[in-house]
Amino acid sequence: MNIGNRISKLRDDRGWTQEHTAASLGISRAALSHYEKNRREPDTETLSKFADLFHVSVDFLVGRTNSPQAILDDPIRQFVDQLELADEQLLQNFALTIDGRKLSVEEARRFIAFVRAERMMN
Repeated sequence: MNIGNRISKLRDDRGWTQEHTAASLGISRAALSHYEKNRREPDTETLSKFADLFHVSVDFLVGRTNSPQAILDDPIRQFVDQLELADEQLLQNFALTIDGRKLSVEEARRFIAFVRAERMMN
């Protein structure tokens, strides 16, 4: 199922018209129709608006998951919300990547040092 089909189904499941949905998003009915018929894809900002309106994740809208909502347990959410990149255990246990390539522990330390130096200059 693609973005347009998911948007259309979510709207239909709620019994909303295209006019109502478009007005809620601040877009034209014609634009919504183009999205639903897969003639156009929404930009990032509009995709986020769809996710917020329908209370689903962007990953669900773009087909990366079939679960409408990304659910994080409280301990995981707290970990993600307060992630300290310089934590030694984090550097050892997690595969931090840039451009799809894993950073070595030493590369991660240099990156952290660079950010700290830049912050001191500002």
